[in-house]
Amino acid sequence: MFVRKLATALALVLTTAGVASAQTPTRIQQFNAWGAYSYQSNGGKVCYVLSVPKEKNPAGVDHGDVFFLVSQRPGQNISYEPQAMMGYPLQESSKVNVVVDGRTFVMFTKGNSAWVENAAEEPALVAAMKGGKDMQVQAKSRRGTATSYSYSLSGISAALKQIESCR
Repeated sequence: MFVRKLATALALVLTTAGVASAQTPTRIQQFNAWGAYSYQSNGGKVCYVLSVPKEKNPAGVDHGDVFFLVSQRPGQNISYEPQAMMGYPLQESSKVNVVVDGRTFVMFTKGNSAWVENAAEEPALVAAMKGGKDMQVQAKSRRGTATSYSYSLSGISAALKQIESCR
């Protein structure tokens, strides 16, 4: 089940990154709840860490495949960019809240994904994830359903360390 979800995630990451001629991603290593991956694209090597939620709410709703990832794209000067990916379209102009140890980071939405609203806060979110135990992600579907996801942060530091020298 976990492998199927990760395979779907890899396909989604490639699609949302707009990478038409990317090679199949390679799993570098799994670190508890987080996996490290890489692939080649026209813009150079892309590396990322990815996890799936350990809990999805509300329970009776089809959430589709949901992921949280942090990517590095050195060829595009992108370093440690957090992204939430949902298995459904998000409500237009809505915000996604990511809460780590009581600190909230706001993400803007487009389609089924969300990115940190203030790019200057990306390093703070990544640092909070590395120092935290759990992370909550709260979103609203296009239909107006409030959703929340709980992620384990076990292994995030080791996974990020694995991709820090992505070139």
